[in-house]
Amino acid sequence: KIDTVKKEDILKTIETYKDAYHFKEVIPVSAMKKTNTDTLIHTIFQYLPEGPQYYDEDTVTDQPMRQIAAELIREKALRMLDDEIPHGIAVVIDQMKERPNGIIDVDATIVCERDSHKGIIIGKGGSMLKRIGTAARMEIENLMDTKVNLKLWVKVRREWRDSDMYMKNYGYNPKEI
Repeated sequence: KIDTVKKEDILKTIETYKDAYHFKEVIPVSAMKKTNTDTLIHTIFQYLPEGPQYYDEDTVTDQPMRQIAAELIREKALRMLDDEIPHGIAVVIDQMKERPNGIIDVDATIVCERDSHKGIIIGKGGSMLKRIGTAARMEIENLMDTKVNLKLWVKVRREWRDSDMYMKNYGYNPKEI
């Protein structure tokens, strides 16, 4: 976070830690201004040992496409709703089918805990739900490299986060949360 302190203070801090610990290297970084981020990554790779390749080169995740689609929809909802509702929403993919012409139909439900949250998620005349759906659909299409027909619904499940059954059904492990 070198963008938050004076240059002289950075040098003093480096000296203090350099004397206290035996670091191989010290790299001041500002992620916000992208200062030294490439240097940091390059340096990290110099010290990482070569390991076995666990996945094929073109494998980017071990998650099923249904889970990825659900998380993309949830992410779009949380970003667009900002601070209007708490993070107490989940997304369930009800159905995902490919048509003979290659278009993929995705039916998904956004689950929230209160009627007031449902109203916020849907928005006036469905405007917010449409924005969430459009943004999510575009990202899912880019990821799957095909056209996607995304249909979204919103359901209220009061206190679903307190139910181990609902948590598991929505893809969460209640013991990890």
